[in-house]
Amino acid sequence: MIDFLRKIFGLSSGKPASKPEKGGVSPGPGQMPVILQADEHRIDPRLVSKNAVRVVTILQQAGYAAFIVGGAVRDLMLGEKPKDFDVATDATPEQVRRLFRRAFLIGRRFQIVHVRMGRDDLFEVTTFRGNSQKPAEVDDSGRLLSDNTFGTQAEDAARRDFTINALYYNPTDQTLLDYHQGIHDLGTKTLRIIGDAEQRYREDPVRMLRVVRFAAKLGFTLDSATSAPIHQLCHLLDNIPPARLFDETLKLLMSGHAMSCLNELRTYDLHGRLLPLLDEALSNPKAACFIETALARTDQRINDGRTVSPGFLFAVLLWKEVETQWEAFQAKGEYPIPALVAAANAVLDRQTETLAIQRRIAADMKDIWLLQPRLERRSGKSVFRILENPHFRAAYDFLLIRCETGDLDAETGEWWKAFAAGSAEERQSLLESLSKRAADNSRSRKRRRRRKRSPSSGEGTAEAPAPGMTAPSN
Repeated sequence: MIDFLRKIFGLSSGKPASKPEKGGVSPGPGQMPVILQADEHRIDPRLVSKNAVRVVTILQQAGYAAFIVGGAVRDLMLGEKPKDFDVATDATPEQVRRLFRRAFLIGRRFQIVHVRMGRDDLFEVTTFRGNSQKPAEVDDSGRLLSDNTFGTQAEDAARRDFTINALYYNPTDQTLLDYHQGIHDLGTKTLRIIGDAEQRYREDPVRMLRVVRFAAKLGFTLDSATSAPIHQLCHLLDNIPPARLFDETLKLLMSGHAMSCLNELRTYDLHGRLLPLLDEALSNPKAACFIETALARTDQRINDGRTVSPGFLFAVLLWKEVETQWEAFQAKGEYPIPALVAAANAVLDRQTETLAIQRRIAADMKDIWLLQPRLERRSGKSVFRILENPHFRAAYDFLLIRCETGDLDAETGEWWKAFAAGSAEERQSLLESLSKRAADNSRSRKRRRRRKRSPSSGEGTAEAPAPGMTAPSN
């Protein structure tokens, strides 16, 4: 597919449009798209959501232009089935809403419409954005505060962030429009921002995080003009609301390439604005191994189409700091469990200064952490109560990674594997075996503590010390 994309601009029939496409709109002055037909772009229509085609068709039959746009087209060009399909149109949000029974207006900075089709499909429909005749409303750092200006398709393409996301696909006639050589950049695996990079980052600093996510996810290289301003502008993320930073961080971690995203964040000094506690953890080889292993497992689950708990992800990233604080509180005289609770609260309080972690997710994180000492103890009937805990599976997976990376002895993890999968009889046998071993260890400790008795006392000779042990003095 990549080789094909590298050659595609050599095709004689791929050419700038001289007039608007059927069902399309005038591209506007000074910007004509390259239009490719089905035999040129080779998008497989079977990968296109039928409901997305329905949304486009309904808009076109009402007299509006409508296209599948953005990441969905990029993925289709790479031969992958998109997870989401976005639609761009020249219909206003109110006009879109009137065409669909289940349509909802959302957004402040730029209004969009969420359209539901079928039981599960949700589509984001946006009106082509344009350039306002009045100066845009921005804050002191240049961040856009209001952006509800509609325009032509060409203006909309210029307003998109990356060239590979400025592709428009019309599923009804299978034509593809490319305004900014996005297909060329797909072929060379280059991530390039549209327009002046510094200005675009100032308009929306979150674009720097999107750059990192797409580079890691796609394995693309940033072109020099796109990467150059990031180091100098990373402080602009301080102006972004913590709730939005949390959402973007979650996208990074759940991209299926979490460790690559973290490495890219560190490369461009962006990580300190999101996860300031990570630096020390990643500089410790043992802690870094734990995080890398856990994120690799998470990536595998995501790529296999399985669900992942956000609480688990953040619990992994912050665990080593929690352990450090836990030891510190115990050194001050706190009992282990109250010390762990205090450590969890301290770490969460510090982290939420930059990321507004939702209360539900923070509660999940604390439950995973607080279950660790209970899983380690494996004492009596309490193990059955742990099995009934709604966070047992996440805490259990967490424990297994700790065992695998040397944080705990491997035997603990093997015991829990057997117990979790065992029958009632097998579980009882495991508990009895554990109790017997605990009793044997207790008797062994008592023998080692027994004092040596003098032969003159008439009560027999002293028991010889165990190998490697020095007999206690009287």
